[in-house]
Amino acid sequence: MTNNTNSNFFRQEVDAAVDALLLQQVILYPTDTVWGLGCDAEVPPAVEKLYKIKNRPAEKGCIVLVADEAMFAKYAAVVPPNLAELLAAQERPTTYIVQGSRHLAPNLLAPDGTVGLRVVLQDEFTRKVVRRLGHGLVSTSANLSGEPTPAVYTEVSPAIVRAADYVVSWRQEDDTRSQPSKVVRVLPDGGLEVVRG
Repeated sequence: MTNNTNSNFFRQEVDAAVDALLLQQVILYPTDTVWGLGCDAEVPPAVEKLYKIKNRPAEKGCIVLVADEAMFAKYAAVVPPNLAELLAAQERPTTYIVQGSRHLAPNLLAPDGTVGLRVVLQDEFTRKVVRRLGHGLVSTSANLSGEPTPAVYTEVSPAIVRAADYVVSWRQEDDTRSQPSKVVRVLPDGGLEVVRG
């Protein structure tokens, strides 16, 4: 595939993913870590549909991918004062558990009102989709609840592929494996507690 063909394919896939999200659909896509299911983080019926596909209890909550610090601030009731330094220092994708704001679909929040937010820094595809959508993008691993997390497309269950409204073609051939994100809880004093290293 030439660079030009590749960049056209990339743009078409971004456009198609955003179109599906704007229609309140659930997409199957390569995140900045593993393959995931996603929808608009501000649309409760789309979140409900995503939970049904995964057979996931709603009280477990989900991660929301954001494009930058401003979008992080929109969805966090309290923003860590040193967020810029934390992002500059992080060596791998990191999800921050914070109190969620009223802008998020209520069914995305955990019972204690928290949500996991992650600024997409490395992955150009996901970052472009989130920027174009203009809203947070739900990200949960593309597996039935309790089953193994698919690191590459070939590990995604056919049942999940069939259930998604739109399946992104970008990176389906890519067998590069990434681990799930590091997860840290932001404490009231601004400190961090590692939930998943």
